[in-house]
Amino acid sequence: MNVDRLGGPVLSLFRIVVGLLFAFHGMASLFGVFGGSHGSGGHSIAVGTWPGWYAALIQLICGALVLIGLLTRPAAILASGSMAYAYFTVHVEKGIIPLQNGGEPAAMFCWAFLLIAVFGPGVWAVDSLVSRSRSAVTARTADPRPETATTA
Repeated sequence: MNVDRLGGPVLSLFRIVVGLLFAFHGMASLFGVFGGSHGSGGHSIAVGTWPGWYAALIQLICGALVLIGLLTRPAAILASGSMAYAYFTVHVEKGIIPLQNGGEPAAMFCWAFLLIAVFGPGVWAVDSLVSRSRSAVTARTADPRPETATTA
């Protein structure tokens, strides 16, 4: 078995799962579904509440983009940064160690999205499909074969 062959699909599966979980977290906070956001008892966050509502919107949008692999790197950078912000503004006040301050999800999402931003979306992504399409068009338009002249 060629382990190198598994890299793209495994990275894609990792990206899909992380994006789905992040989007679910955003939906839980925005709409009060799936058990609601942390500490809300199944209720949604009031529209426009800083920073929770905006964080949930980032979670939903970036999670969905990462899930399908569209604009993956920018979405992953924004998601990673938002989780770093959450960790250092909400959780670190309760202690530096994530296990003690309840910041494990924020820390894990932060590092997972950083990995996705660095390594890209994998082979099963809209970004990869677009890239392959562009490469095929470029290859066709840059055909190195010279024109053949016809003489009458």
